[in-house]
Amino acid sequence: MGTLKRFFQDTIIYGFATVLPRLMNFILVGLHTATLSTSSYSDNTTFYVWAAFFNVLLTYGMETSFFRFFSNSKEKDTVFSTAFIALTGSTVLFLIGVLIFQDFFIALVDLPVDYFYILFGILVMDTLVVVPFAYLRASNRPIKFAAIKIINIVIVVLLNFYFLWFVKEFPSLTPQIILDNYTNADKVKYIFIANLAASAVTFLILLPNFFRSKIDFSVLLFKQMWRYGWPVMVAGIAFVINENLDKLLLKDMLSESVMGAYAGCYKLAVFMTIFVQAFKMGAEPFFFNHAQQANAKKTYAQILTYFVIFGCLIMVSLISFIDIFKELLIRNEDYWITISIVPIILLANLFLGIYHNLSVWYKLTDKTRMGMYISIFGAIITIVLNFVLIPVIGFIAAAWATLAAYGSMMLISYFLGRRFYPVPYDLKKIGFYLLISIGISAISFLYFRENYLAGTAFVTLFLLIIVAVERKDLKQILKR
Repeated sequence: MGTLKRFFQDTIIYGFATVLPRLMNFILVGLHTATLSTSSYSDNTTFYVWAAFFNVLLTYGMETSFFRFFSNSKEKDTVFSTAFIALTGSTVLFLIGVLIFQDFFIALVDLPVDYFYILFGILVMDTLVVVPFAYLRASNRPIKFAAIKIINIVIVVLLNFYFLWFVKEFPSLTPQIILDNYTNADKVKYIFIANLAASAVTFLILLPNFFRSKIDFSVLLFKQMWRYGWPVMVAGIAFVINENLDKLLLKDMLSESVMGAYAGCYKLAVFMTIFVQAFKMGAEPFFFNHAQQANAKKTYAQILTYFVIFGCLIMVSLISFIDIFKELLIRNEDYWITISIVPIILLANLFLGIYHNLSVWYKLTDKTRMGMYISIFGAIITIVLNFVLIPVIGFIAAAWATLAAYGSMMLISYFLGRRFYPVPYDLKKIGFYLLISIGISAISFLYFRENYLAGTAFVTLFLLIIVAVERKDLKQILKR
């Protein structure tokens, strides 16, 4: 129970570091959708899709590899130094390559030139701080990690409100140099400038960590980290495809307006995304650090059960009050045409969270290539279903493709895990909660939209079911 307590403590702190930025982004989505047309929001989405892709490419699995080797190595300084020098060197080479072949890259990302330079400025700085951030997590310093993350998002939010609201509402209080260069027709650019400023401040805060590293680069260790990490990179690229290809295809196959509306409503799954990301942030170092304990597998099984319970509760709550969240988050009714994707995306993200939990087997057994193959399979499903179904049933096809991809990845990972690293997951209980929550959510969305009395009853019913099934464990927790 003490081990689980530590896991939940770290997850709560990492969760706070993840939740607060996501909540801030929750506020920003309202500002962005109120300020930007669906077409402009499409440009915003395209920018961050490419940011996600290049972020995976530039880090090439080194973050996960760092956790793997840092937790087991007696020469922890060498692990830090090797990972940090490797990422710094490859980032500098990438930057030089981008500057030499910038025409190719500008055409590739299909963004205006000024957006392009901002994008790669953010990418370079964010990549350079990956290892220092990973070190904070691996050395059990979640509070400092959280503080820096929070500073980053506060800067992003303040600058967004400054450029998109304050300058417009209070021009007399705005410096003349900003007014002279301010462009109403290109407001989306200021979103990117805010992100660039936040990345620069984060880089400066972590700059002292760069000098804690001795010039101690182990070629042998780097080869081992590369062999472990490159399949994680490929899996990450496949994940970006699963998560973002649909948006680019909707832009090309339907319209920028539909893509912008889809991307806006996709944000309504923000609380499930927060929950999954917070879990992943706490779970990854925890799984490695506790792998040698005698009851490790039992602990992993308990964690998945708790994850499913909380995830199902989040799904039921969000869907039961979807129209309240819709009006809070997305104020422009032009975006609401794609609201039907939200229940599907919520379930897809819940499956993704279960997959992250199940992935412990290939990370602990150094079979990261298996994780790569699973992710590639999911990406193939995403690509095929989007190309086949979008022309037939429209934007809803993208949501179903996401659900099919993450659901298949979850199932494949479970069955392979049974062979290579069997964990005694409580399948009956997990299946029970999934079926009940899916049923309640479907009934609420299809037949009781905007009926908040019924929504309250559905959430209460699910909570009572949890209490009834988990009463023994709840009593133990309360006693402790």
